[in-house]
Order: sequence, then C-alpha cells, then structure tokens
Amino acid sequence: MADQKIFAGPRLRRLRNARGLTQTGMAEGLGISPSYLNLIERNQRPLTVQLILKLASVYKVDPHELQGETKGSIAALREAFSDPLLAGELPGDQELIDLAETAPNASAAMVKLFRAYREQAERLSDLNQLLAKEGRATALSGTRLPADEVHEVFERRANHFASLEEEAEAFTSVLEPGDDLFGALKAWLRREHGIVVKVLPVATMPNWRRRYDRHSQRLFLSERLSPFDQLREVAMEASLMRMSVAVAGEIQALKLGTDEARRLARFELARYAAHALMMPYQAFHAAALRARYDIDVLRSRFGVSFEQAANRLTMLQRQGASGVPFFMLEVDNAGNRFRKAGSQGYPQSRFGGGCPKLPVHAAFSQPGQILVEAMEMPDGAEFLCIARTLEGPQGAFSERPRRTALLLGCDIGFRDEIVYGAALPAGVAGKTGQGFATPVGPACRLCERAGCLARAEPPVTRPLGLDEMVTGLSAFDFQG
Repeated sequence: MADQKIFAGPRLRRLRNARGLTQTGMAEGLGISPSYLNLIERNQRPLTVQLILKLASVYKVDPHELQGETKGSIAALREAFSDPLLAGELPGDQELIDLAETAPNASAAMVKLFRAYREQAERLSDLNQLLAKEGRATALSGTRLPADEVHEVFERRANHFASLEEEAEAFTSVLEPGDDLFGALKAWLRREHGIVVKVLPVATMPNWRRRYDRHSQRLFLSERLSPFDQLREVAMEASLMRMSVAVAGEIQALKLGTDEARRLARFELARYAAHALMMPYQAFHAAALRARYDIDVLRSRFGVSFEQAANRLTMLQRQGASGVPFFMLEVDNAGNRFRKAGSQGYPQSRFGGGCPKLPVHAAFSQPGQILVEAMEMPDGAEFLCIARTLEGPQGAFSERPRRTALLLGCDIGFRDEIVYGAALPAGVAGKTGQGFATPVGPACRLCERAGCLARAEPPVTRPLGLDEMVTGLSAFDFQG
C-alpha cells in the first residue's frame, strides 16, 4: 500500500456523507485542512497511508472500502461501450474510471441494462423466421454457415427451376427410357462417358452412398440404398454431366456468397434434376390431377419412393400447368428440421413448422402410416397437413435404422382437390371456426397461445408472468 497511490475521493465523499459530516468536521477529525480534504475528494490528491490509518482509527473505516473493487465494474463498462451501438462514444478509459468511481450505483445499473439488452437481442434472433416473407436476412442473424445460407435461399424461393425442367424433358427424349429409366441411364453413361455403374456391398463402401472413381471410370453405389435411391443417385450423376450449363446458370442466379455454398447448391439442384428425370413434368402433373394427389398411387406409377413423389409435388409450379401449391418439411425424431421446400416458397412466416403439435412428430409413433390433420395458425390461417415416416438407408442388424418424418401441407381451401381431404371431418372447409382444426403456432418462442400443454419455451414477445399464487397449465406462464 505504501508504494501505491490510492485516489479514492468519491468513495471518501460517500463515507463522509453517510456519517453526516461536513468537510470541515471530517478534516478536524483527521487533523488536516478542509481545503486539503476537498482536493482528496476531487481526486487531485491521493490518500496517504497515514490518512487511511487515521480514517480506520477515528471513523472505523475498513481500508478495503477505500481501495474499492473497481476493476470488475470498469471491465463490465468497457464491455458495454464496446457494443456497436455505443462504440466511439468514449475517447478512452479515463471516463469509464471516472464513471465507476463517482457513480458506482449508476454504473452497475447501466451494466445491468446493457446485459438485459444483449440477452433480448439474442432472444430476438429467433425472430429471423418472421422476416422470411421479406426475402432478406436480419442483421441479428449473425454469421451463417454455408449450409444455412443454402437452406435459406432454397426455402425462400419457389421449388421450381424452369430451365432444369426443360433440360430434363430434352434428356428424356434422348434416353427414350420406356419402363426402365435405370437401365437407360446406365447405358447412356457407358455410351457417352465410358462410365460403368456398379453396386457394392456395405463392407466395401461402409460410409458412402455413391462414389465416382474418375481413374477407373466407375460409379459405385452402396447396396444400403433402396432401388429408388439408387436410381436417384445415378440420375443425379447423369444430370450433372448432361445439364452442367443449366445447373451453373441456376447457381449463379442464387447469388450465394461462398464456394462451399455453391457446391452444396449444386448438389441440391442435382437432386431436383434427378426428380425431374424420374417423374417427367407433364406426365406427373397429369397423373397427379387424375389421382387427386394420392402419393401412394403416384409412387407406384412412376416407380419412385414416397419421399420422392411427395417432393415432386412441391415442384409443380409451371406457368399454365401448375398444381396444388404444396410445401414440405422433413424432420428427424429429435425434432431437427433439415429439409423445407414449397411450390411458392416455404411459408415460414405463416406456418413455421416448429410446433410440437404438428402431426409430423406424431408420425414417429405410427411408422408407415399416413396421418391427415387440419392445422389452424394463430392468425386464423388453416392448412391441410399429411405426415408419414420415411426409412433411410438400410443398416445392418446391429445398426439403428435412420428414420425421418415428412410433412406435406397446403392451404385448407384445396381440400376438395386432394384425396386426403376426405379424411377430415365434414365441417372443415377453411375458416369455419367449428373447432376441427388443431390450434398450432409457428414455434413456441414465436407463439402467444395461452395455456398450451405442449409449450416448450416461453414466447420472446411476452414477459414471463410467474406468480407464486397462481400456476397455469403451461410450463411457461406469460403475461397477456
């Protein structure tokens, strides 16, 4: 302490005021002049060791009170003023020190307010979903991974690529596949590119679905894949070779920010092109109308899987020959959402897809069964939703199979055009108010439905309303 100068004027002044002393009264007790005490309180003179000992003796002051603990408060204030909102407001640390020394309570209040602001900003980042309809990302979104960027771009736009549809139709006319598209694609790959397609056992390809060996000109497929998925993998490879210019043009139009994002988009566009090859637009659209969008009928007619046929339904948006504007969502049994698409863009702001009451989550308890329900959003919008589980690549006996669930939805107004509409009660026709539709929300943190038994998180738009005397049905009560 002898080698360290202690400037503690504001603390000394608070101690004096707390004891109801004037500067003259305290100066007399310390044996110094009032003018010297005034200089100390204005931090123009340091406290000497003798004065600290005198304060401890005469006024029973703990020396630690005079040394104070300002380092933590100064660091917290520095953190607050480093926020972009306040950056550049202070020229240096001296004002932070002065603020912490002269007004410690106000400093603590400011730090508390800043931390509340930061927490609220973090919570509001969840509201990004509500801005999807504006076609832009919010500044609160922070840094995005390339996969996130690709997902957002594809979800915002219609799941229809006219140039790829035209290329797929031209390719089909070249292939003349008849009833054997798989054989036609293998023959084309061998004839045009010298590529041989081989299906390998799990032991040989334990970690891959598909692998193209450029040196031996062989395309290897895993036997884990179903015949439908094997066909899609071959169609993807052939599409990337035949439609490379069209795919590159669509990638450029997406205006992605990184090479990694463009690589991922290329994969997604190859999937789209493969579906367009497997289910040609005109034939599939006509069959969908005749079958009233019965997915099982369509999957059988075109030799594809349930997931592939459902996915293709979201692509029917050709001008002059469009279908019901379906949207789709695929989740795993942990609730992770990793595929969203729609004929007119996934309706993020209206539908969301994060509600635990959606039938896509109930589908896991009834594998292979199609669940049909009507959903009502908080704004009154109603949707017809179809949900069913999907089986992933076949595993060995010792492996747990991969299972996801797919939700296909559309506005309730299309119920009479869809075979699944017959599964709804007769009163459900859209905006009926008769209570047949299940009340859902976009996501718990964006939903303000009171008394929801399925609520998993409080809404960010309402303050919590915890009351020791009253407990609501929801685990997270909030003020109305």
